[in-house]
Amino acid sequence: MSSLSSDPIVLIGAGNMGGAMLSGWLKNGVPGSSVVVVDPGPSPAMMKTISDAGATHVTAAPDGLKAGVLFIAVKPQVMEAVLPPVKKTVGPNTVVVSVAAGKTLGFLEKHLGEAAMVRAMPNTPAMVGRGVTGAFANSKVSADQRDRVHSLLRVSGPVEWVPAESDIDSVTALSGSGPAYVFYLVECMAEAGRKLGLQADLAMRLARETVAGAGELLHQSPDDASKLRQNVTSPGGTTAAALAVLMAEEGMQPLFDEALEAARARAQELAG
Repeated sequence: MSSLSSDPIVLIGAGNMGGAMLSGWLKNGVPGSSVVVVDPGPSPAMMKTISDAGATHVTAAPDGLKAGVLFIAVKPQVMEAVLPPVKKTVGPNTVVVSVAAGKTLGFLEKHLGEAAMVRAMPNTPAMVGRGVTGAFANSKVSADQRDRVHSLLRVSGPVEWVPAESDIDSVTALSGSGPAYVFYLVECMAEAGRKLGLQADLAMRLARETVAGAGELLHQSPDDASKLRQNVTSPGGTTAAALAVLMAEEGMQPLFDEALEAARARAQELAG
């Protein structure tokens, strides 16, 4: 990694996602001295991480700072206010990476000028190194810049590059928002178990560990999801009886179709 003076990583926003990325970088060999964190009020825990790593923290981007990689990790609703003050950090060799849902490259160029830019959509399991990120690079991003961005995104999990910017809204609907769907599945399973007569806390523990364990099995197994499902399903058994409901014409698939379409539509609305 290049020295801070010539090629720093500038992170705008050290909240949940920005903080997760920063922690991942530091754990994977990125020297803290090469990172500048711009955030008016990081949490005490994040301030300790920044301080322990020897990274630089500022409440606003200082004059003269030019980023090698400019990571923008703030909520889309505040981008309009956040971007103008950081425009001065964009130099001829900067690649801008935004992880804000819905905000297009056109929006970024409006506020930061034309530059090498990447739209990325990670998800919250990045906080434990098990995320997945969809990414799109504009034509100004060089091969070296793309490789550097890939290595920085990869610390939190696999990176999937998509061929069109519009695909990022679909990635947002599927994997960006997807952890919430899984957490809600746990809630639904636990509530159904409670209605069957289990104590609520026991039902929640069983549901939580079942989903976590199934996810780990899916992660480690070479088999695809449908094969793993079939492995659990004995003909005429209890699992088959449940799946007959979940896989019915009015079951889970049309609900997920509708849900992801709603999420993608909202991402498009956030583009403004």
